[in-house]
Amino acid sequence: MTKPRQQDDYPATEESTPKEIAAKLAAEFAATAAERDLTGGTPKLERDALRASGLLALSIPKEQGGLGANWQETLQVVRALSKADSSIAHVFAFHHLMLATVRLFARPDQWRPWFEHTARLNWFWGNALNPLDERTISRQVGHWHEFSGQKSFCSGATDSEMLIVSAYHQDSRNLVVAAVPTGRIGISVLQDWDNIGQRQTDSGSVNFEKVRVDDNDILSDPGPLSTPFSCLRPLLAQLILTNIYLGIAEGAFEDARHYTLNEARPWHRSGSRQTDEDPYILAHYGEFWVSLESARALTDIAAARFDAAWEQQNHLTEEERGQVAVSITSAKILTTRIGLDITSRMFEVAGSRATHAGLRLDRHWRNLRTHTLHDPVDYKIKELGEWALKQQYPTPSFYS
Repeated sequence: MTKPRQQDDYPATEESTPKEIAAKLAAEFAATAAERDLTGGTPKLERDALRASGLLALSIPKEQGGLGANWQETLQVVRALSKADSSIAHVFAFHHLMLATVRLFARPDQWRPWFEHTARLNWFWGNALNPLDERTISRQVGHWHEFSGQKSFCSGATDSEMLIVSAYHQDSRNLVVAAVPTGRIGISVLQDWDNIGQRQTDSGSVNFEKVRVDDNDILSDPGPLSTPFSCLRPLLAQLILTNIYLGIAEGAFEDARHYTLNEARPWHRSGSRQTDEDPYILAHYGEFWVSLESARALTDIAAARFDAAWEQQNHLTEEERGQVAVSITSAKILTTRIGLDITSRMFEVAGSRATHAGLRLDRHWRNLRTHTLHDPVDYKIKELGEWALKQQYPTPSFYS
């Protein structure tokens, strides 16, 4: 068995940038991605490699001991990892989304110590927020809260040190969001994730049985989606998904290209001596390329606009937030469409032998199909239509 990585395996020097570290990790993850897709479960060795790399502190400001990367730089790492293994990219990206949640919803005296501990101790943050799952209830018990119930789609909860958790107050029905240690008494992370794609994201369930949540654990100032700046949280989530989708499409393209050049055979009626001379194969690749270039352009524009909005912090206006939402929505729609197209049509340029189960090239489509159902793209198109026709920005929610 491969030994867990140590911090010195990925030294943080001027010659070793986060992008270079990510490329090294991606190459290692790609070598075992097909095998791990078959087995599912928790990618413990890979998560430990991320811990040892220092990249869990990528988006944390330097003042709190992090690497101080902006979101475009962080998302470039997400995309690079997603090309190799979108499950690993998923839990890595959601770790940074949870950190952003703390930053946007909590007071400085809360998020700063959590950031410092994360950077120093290589904490992994997991997700148990899922606001559409209302089964977890919060009730007041003296000077603290008690969370009881269950949450579904808790990506990265397994093998995490901290969780972002949500519950509905039993009386007011207001949403309560908290940051709690995963090992706290009463929290049980269930191993019940066995879906067709994203098979190593541990996106199953978490049970809460009379879990004590102190006031300082609650993210209530400014609180969830309470200001234009805090409303950047769902936009970051959407931008993360966009980069994961694009990374999957890029990975599928590279796998298809490798197979076409090295394994595929020309069709007997093509008149071509080699597959790379077939005019129909070349046409497919031309279409793949222009689609990917378009998606990269829109995604990078959206990330740049998001960073500009993030820098505004509490000065961000509703209109500026709305402009970023339109940009990210446009990119997400495109990456969904071109990703599903390429991960399906890749077999048309690789041939029937590429469907051999051992290659598991279908994992690209399975991963993307599973992830793109996170929230229906039809509703994203509707939001964009409302902007295009009526100049009406998407209404902030946990999904827009």
